[in-house]
Amino acid sequence: MPHDSHSTARDHADDTGPDDALLARMTLEEKVGQLFVLHVYGHHATAPDPADVELNERELGVRTAADAVAKYRPGGLIYFGWAHNTRDPRQLAALSDDVQRVALDQPPGIPLLLTIDQEHGVVARVGAPATLLPGAMALGAGGSADDVREAARIAGAELRALGVFQNYAPSADVNVNPANPVIGVRSFGAGPDAVSAFVTAQIEGYRDAGIAPAAKHFPGHGDTETDSHSALPYIHHTREQWEELDAPPFRAALAAGVDVVMTAHIVVPALDPALDPATLSHPIVTGILREQLGHEGVVVTDSLSMRGVRTKYGDDRVAVLAIKAGVDQLLNPPQPELAWNAVLQAVREGELTEARIDESVLRILRLKRKLGLFEQPYAAAPDDVDALVGSTDHLAAADRIAERTTTLLRNEGGLLPLSPAAHGRVLVLGADPVSPSGTTGPPTTVLAAALTELGFTATALSTGTEPSPEAVDKALAEAASGHDAVIVTTYDVTEGDPQHALVTALTAAPEGPPVITISVRTPHDVTRLPGVAAALAAYSWTDVELRAAARVIAGRARPVGRLPVPVPSPDDPAQVLYPIGYGLSYEPYAAAD
Repeated sequence: MPHDSHSTARDHADDTGPDDALLARMTLEEKVGQLFVLHVYGHHATAPDPADVELNERELGVRTAADAVAKYRPGGLIYFGWAHNTRDPRQLAALSDDVQRVALDQPPGIPLLLTIDQEHGVVARVGAPATLLPGAMALGAGGSADDVREAARIAGAELRALGVFQNYAPSADVNVNPANPVIGVRSFGAGPDAVSAFVTAQIEGYRDAGIAPAAKHFPGHGDTETDSHSALPYIHHTREQWEELDAPPFRAALAAGVDVVMTAHIVVPALDPALDPATLSHPIVTGILREQLGHEGVVVTDSLSMRGVRTKYGDDRVAVLAIKAGVDQLLNPPQPELAWNAVLQAVREGELTEARIDESVLRILRLKRKLGLFEQPYAAAPDDVDALVGSTDHLAAADRIAERTTTLLRNEGGLLPLSPAAHGRVLVLGADPVSPSGTTGPPTTVLAAALTELGFTATALSTGTEPSPEAVDKALAEAASGHDAVIVTTYDVTEGDPQHALVTALTAAPEGPPVITISVRTPHDVTRLPGVAAALAAYSWTDVELRAAARVIAGRARPVGRLPVPVPSPDDPAQVLYPIGYGLSYEPYAAAD
């Protein structure tokens, strides 16, 4: 159990710098605590809801976030929506301040590094009224490093106002496998050079905002058909393929001075024949990342609660082996007390040296000092939070950036743009995936509202990602009841699935209105739906991307997005139907305002 004893503290401090001096005053227990980044449940540091108290007691052996900080003395916390940390900006800022005060009250008074996984797009933990921005693949479709940099600066400024000083982004994975279930639209694209440029721009934007970004998922998670959240993926690139495809964005990130690199729970036999997950691999973390590529900053694991890292070893051994591999921060272990004690025991029994622990703690302390946490670790004042988070300027910039990402893949007969005069009554239906963050409503509702604001009479009908036969019949009846066009949001359509059946029925209806699809995740849906008159890719279903798609459909904006990944035939992956750089366009209506 963590405790307050200073019995192992050194007798005197080194005089080589403030972090060395601080390290010299720390007990072994305090050092081990700094290696951990924990999640806690609840929106309040000391008074969470009863259900959150129960979860904290079950998983961390404490009642509250404040208790967790006092018990484990962690180096940081990570916020999640599912952990009920992120209700609204003022609440999150207050939570940040409260846990910081608890940390600073515990000897030796080290501030927390508060972190989050706010990639934007399909991965966002802080929702509206914060500014929601396009995700990586959408930004890749936009093709502008300046937009990537500005988006990161905006995202970083809002996070810093909330007391969050580290973001687990950008994804430096090159998404070379269209079937990738875990990265996909979280990647900037399939071209190593383009991904490298955008990774660099995002790092620069976060740095400008005073945020520490983390390039992930080393050594590259882009060519897998297995989700590391649920299993252990293998990537069978040769060493030469890794150097050509996977390594360039990480080299670019390090050249840009990225402070943190996150490891992946993947096996790459060409890089480590022992077949250990990269997170636990000394040849990968120390041999390649540190010694070959020269990374001197912090290395953090991906979440240790993921099955990919837990398939070969127990949770106690995972923590120890990660540190032996060269990792500094242990993110989100599923059993914190077990992992904490395992690391402490490994030092006391000689498997890990205290000098090895010191190396990691010193890197963590230096990062905290670089971020200014020892001088000012707190969130902005409440009025400043209100003024900055979701500001008019930030929201306008998000709309402008998103508008440049929407990609038009098909436009038979020049159907688009629609005009209220010719296609005034529009039915919006389709998939309404659960939002990754707070939005104003389900995707079909948001899209219909945006079109209505643009002069159309738009009706929303959610049919879901697996529409029933009854839902298909209802959609057909609605489409035939005087609508001039049907817009369907699609989410990873496969041949013969219920979404496919819905769109096929709509396009086959005699004298039915034209059908337009918007893929709200990967852009590959177009290949499964040959009968639609027009098809767009939005790369996500958050409000900002749906509003941008509405403006493109309505001719208020010119579609300029270009595919950042190739879209192959579903029957022959070697046959590319839509290459990288593909995208149609048209001029917006001159009269639109």
